[in-house]
Amino acid sequence: MTKIDQIETVILDIPTIRGHVLSMATMRIQSAVLVKIKFSDGSEGIGEGTTIGGLSYGAESPESIQSAIDTYIAPALLGHDGDSVNAAIQLMDKLAKENRIAKTAVEIALWDGLGKRLGVPVSQLFGGAVHEKLPVAWTLASGNSDTDIAEAQKMIETRRHNIFKLKIGKRPVREDVAHVERIKREVGDAASVRVDVNTAWSLQDARWGLKGLQDAGCELVEQPVPARYRSAMAELTSGYEIAVMADEALNGPADALAVADARAADVFAVKIAQSGGLKRASEVIAIGQAAGIGLYAGTMLETGLSTAAALHLFSTVETLQWGTELFGPLLLTDDILIDPITYRDFCVHVPKGNGIGAVLDPDKIAFFRRDGGRKMKAVSGQ
Repeated sequence: MTKIDQIETVILDIPTIRGHVLSMATMRIQSAVLVKIKFSDGSEGIGEGTTIGGLSYGAESPESIQSAIDTYIAPALLGHDGDSVNAAIQLMDKLAKENRIAKTAVEIALWDGLGKRLGVPVSQLFGGAVHEKLPVAWTLASGNSDTDIAEAQKMIETRRHNIFKLKIGKRPVREDVAHVERIKREVGDAASVRVDVNTAWSLQDARWGLKGLQDAGCELVEQPVPARYRSAMAELTSGYEIAVMADEALNGPADALAVADARAADVFAVKIAQSGGLKRASEVIAIGQAAGIGLYAGTMLETGLSTAAALHLFSTVETLQWGTELFGPLLLTDDILIDPITYRDFCVHVPKGNGIGAVLDPDKIAFFRRDGGRKMKAVSGQ
């Protein structure tokens, strides 16, 4: 049996290339919790847990993610079979209610270690990849129309992105619609334009917003109202031709089933961290497929590490009707992987290699780490 010998965590603080304006916060630094698991045979696995905008987005913060792992999850996992990822997932679910991002970070490291020991990519552990690359969106979130238009045109010219998601919701609805309309008019048929409201609208605002966005040529609106307003999401989904996507409303397979049953979305934004790990994300995907709901690979603006893990899972999905937005590493001023993920020809490429196919750059980790890191070792005899 390959035992879990040691679990280390460290927080990285990496600046973003520009202010990333959400309806609830403006991000200028992304903080990621990295996890390294060492196993009794000498192998290692790495994982990441990352959220958006501190506590303004959700219940977990970088500090709480690290604390949940160090205080509750790591001590219980030490000495357990590192090859039995399902058993570890079940144990974590008993130890920690919610805390999905913390559990995701540990789970990624377990899958990575298992893939390396077996000599296969993590995608193989989920049935095998059917894609080597996937369409990838870019988020326009400066908040300034001229800046966003220039950024979009550059992305199209360099063939990096031709799908754009606009972050809106901080301004009055009519101003946001005018902002989107202007950008769509400038990029025309060369690009798909979508929006993310991050739960900022009331139902009445959303009625006006969806009508205006639909008329402007926008294709999709993400989580226009708070996650708990499932009936409002159902009304908007049935009332307009523009696609309505659930994001904050999806925190694992139970939520996915409830949203599907209420017909409260046309599309699922599936995020591995928000789902609670790769396995739970695969269950959300299966529910979406069974319900005839479109799929979109979402991001928590992770570094290349967690992005690589997500790509391995989504590479196994036959059809992602709305593509992906796994661009997180591109928003950061520096990459923490020795071989960064490849973005070209409007696609993101699935990393090669065993495990998740990611190797950390130790100099970058040392530079961006917040403190001296923490370690939890198994005691003799476990």
